[in-house]
Amino acid sequence: MAQLRALLAAQRVKLGVHIRRMNSPGSPVYRMYENVWPAATILVTSFLGTWAVHFYLGAAILGVGCWWWIAKWLPKIKDGVFERTSALVLHDAKQFDYWWVAGVLSLYAAMPDGSERAAAKRDDWREFVRIVSAETEQEAPAA
Repeated sequence: MAQLRALLAAQRVKLGVHIRRMNSPGSPVYRMYENVWPAATILVTSFLGTWAVHFYLGAAILGVGCWWWIAKWLPKIKDGVFERTSALVLHDAKQFDYWWVAGVLSLYAAMPDGSERAAAKRDDWREFVRIVSAETEQEAPAA
């Protein structure tokens, strides 16, 4: 695990997270207030605008709210889920193994010779880390 953390810190390996699976109820990194309350607020405000003034105001509120949700709020949610998941799985090898087998995590590395390697659920992440570490150490003295 320490070798993987070192490769991630050196940006030799990138960690991939299945955001949709981790941002679902029941996941340890899911935050309801991030997902439900902003969408509910947009919807209720749109209904109130329609009821109090006119359909066009409600539609405008809904349109602006949807734009805000997709353009401004959703990237923050994705970043937060990624950060919380990374902290969770990199803290303990057992957690990493559990979420790896569940298919939530993946690893990617651009090798010094220009080739690319990736590992997902069906691959052994420890072997992937060994291979990437060995190849990057092998290339370092030659440079």
